[in-house]
Amino acid sequence: MKIIKITALWCPSCLIMNDLINDNINSNIDLISYDYDMDEEDIKKYNVGTVLPVLIKLDEDNNEVSRLIGEKSKK
Repeated sequence: MKIIKITALWCPSCLIMNDLINDNINSNIDLISYDYDMDEEDIKKYNVGTVLPVLIKLDEDNNEVSRLIGEKSKK
């Protein structure tokens, strides 16, 4: 499984979510991180709007399974 993480340095919610993600990610998950401002061309294919952070879960065939947008609680 892959998780695409799209964040930005200027985004307070992204900083909070980065800590939660880094504390809870396991070795079975391939985490791919993009910066909203630096990797614009790479993230265009994921149809990301202006609300950050965005986490996209992909299956083995790189099909989107689920998407979280915005700051979420630890649960």
